[in-house]
Amino acid sequence: MKNGYFRVICGGNGVSVRIVLPKDGGEFVSVKELMDYLDSRNIPFELSALNKGIQDAVASKQAEYGFMISHVPAQEVREGYVLLVSQDKMTATARFYPPSLHGERMCVEEFLNDLAVKKIIFGIKTKEIEQFFAAPEYCTDFVVASGVQPRQGSDARIEYYFNTDLDARPTLLADGSVDFFHLNTICCCQKGQVLARLFPEDPGEYGSTIYGERIKPRTVKKETLRFSNNISLSEDRQTITSEVNGHVTLVDGKVFVSNILEVKDVDSSTGDIDYEGSVKINGNVCANFSVRAKGDIEVSGVVEGAYLEAGGDIIITRGMNGMIKGTLKAGGNIVAKFIENAKVHADGYVSTESILHSDVYAATEILVSGRRGFITGGKVSAMNLVRVKTLGSSMGTDTIVEVGVDPSIKQELTALQKQVAENKKTLDALYPVLSSMAQKLSQGVKLKPEQLKYLQDLIATEKLKKQEQESSIMRMKQLRVILDESANARVEVIGEVFGGTKICIADASMVVKNSMSYCKFVKQQGEVKMTAL
Repeated sequence: MKNGYFRVICGGNGVSVRIVLPKDGGEFVSVKELMDYLDSRNIPFELSALNKGIQDAVASKQAEYGFMISHVPAQEVREGYVLLVSQDKMTATARFYPPSLHGERMCVEEFLNDLAVKKIIFGIKTKEIEQFFAAPEYCTDFVVASGVQPRQGSDARIEYYFNTDLDARPTLLADGSVDFFHLNTICCCQKGQVLARLFPEDPGEYGSTIYGERIKPRTVKKETLRFSNNISLSEDRQTITSEVNGHVTLVDGKVFVSNILEVKDVDSSTGDIDYEGSVKINGNVCANFSVRAKGDIEVSGVVEGAYLEAGGDIIITRGMNGMIKGTLKAGGNIVAKFIENAKVHADGYVSTESILHSDVYAATEILVSGRRGFITGGKVSAMNLVRVKTLGSSMGTDTIVEVGVDPSIKQELTALQKQVAENKKTLDALYPVLSSMAQKLSQGVKLKPEQLKYLQDLIATEKLKKQEQESSIMRMKQLRVILDESANARVEVIGEVFGGTKICIADASMVVKNSMSYCKFVKQQGEVKMTAL
């Protein structure tokens, strides 16, 4: 598509105009544009002749059509242009007009100098300008300079990789009922877990007008990661990570991590608790609820018919009323003011003021002391020692006390010793065969496929037996430590033991017939014997 254009022909007999018609849908020459051009260059013309000439040119449909517009002589006209700058100063558009028939053309340098004089210094399309002067298209708008819009940046943002909306919402079960024991009020986190990541602000880039004036992008919002203790910040200051197992919360844009969960009570307001760190309960644990913690559990009040399991210690200031269904399980020690109608298991020791109708186990010692200091009913078991003030009941309540190594421990040790001997025998038989085959391979002897398969089987067997041997020897060491520690297993009564109480030490047992005071029960010559403290 090419626009039509005009060319002025100046001579001694007057001035004429040659109209070149457009091609492929281009624009026709405008009467107003031609008049403005003639006026700007002080070229005389007759308006009637000008109008009629353009109409005749269009009607003729000739590629070029000439006509007189004035009989007054005029000087030759140089090639020229009109330059328009957009209101936002982002675009300069030139519209070039041809020289008169014998007029001079402009050159690229002249036009570029004109732009410089007009203080247009940015975004000049030099290559396109050179192409235009090599093959001009007149009466056609031509963008000779373009500014650059600023690249708008983006605000900084923080992505949190944990649940930041923790409201007490009961879990809806499949049958449509509501589970008030699982309220999803705690967001647990693991050591090394990424908690949040900062995506920094992008300030954007300045733009420029064609006059070289800088255009500032919009101001973007900055963010910083705000956090408290137990959290580490990456070197690039864009990622925060938990340093402990615990729980994470977001308060007023600040991330908090603690390995101690503190609650008032465990009831329908909290639901069950399953926590990676330690749990501190300032009140009570109500019936049917459970508390599980990888660390310690500390209860300032009482535990009633609940389930408590800790990887560390369990401490209950006001005691445990199991209501037959309550359970305490600790990877460490258990300390409670009293234990009643409960099941208790500690991998450390158990310390309390009284045990009533409960099943209590401790991997080391059970210590029942204090003002009351009694064990009545149920069964208590410890590896090394049970020390109690009052044992049993004058009412003859069935009470069982067990100390020492379970016979199954010795049986396991014997079986392991036998297994270690058998594995050693197998390995001793394998070594010469493996050594012989290794020597053949080093000498370059090529083994048959069945020999290679046999060798691979032998190597796999050797590896398996070595692993079994290492595991068995380690377990044997653990069992020997247990046996050594339990060699002096005993039951100490610093008050009174009542008749009917059953004392078991390892595989020996006796039933106390008459009440006795300040005594100790030990195993001697395969039997349980009572001695003085």
